[in-house]
Amino acid sequence: MDCVKDNVIQMIHRMPDTASVEDIMAELYFRQKVDAGLHELDEGKGIGHKAAKERLKKWLD
Repeated sequence: MDCVKDNVIQMIHRMPDTASVEDIMAELYFRQKVDAGLHELDEGKGIGHKAAKERLKKWLD
């Protein structure tokens, strides 16, 4: 398995040469949040589709 440092370096290399430090930080933050969410799902901590729809309904009404 690749180490975190190698993954971050690969991510930066895939970004355009015009990427700013802010762009890189935003991408790192996004990826960290997605990875944390996937980890929670792997642990069975997610919510079902029906419960998610109910939560969204409260926000959208």
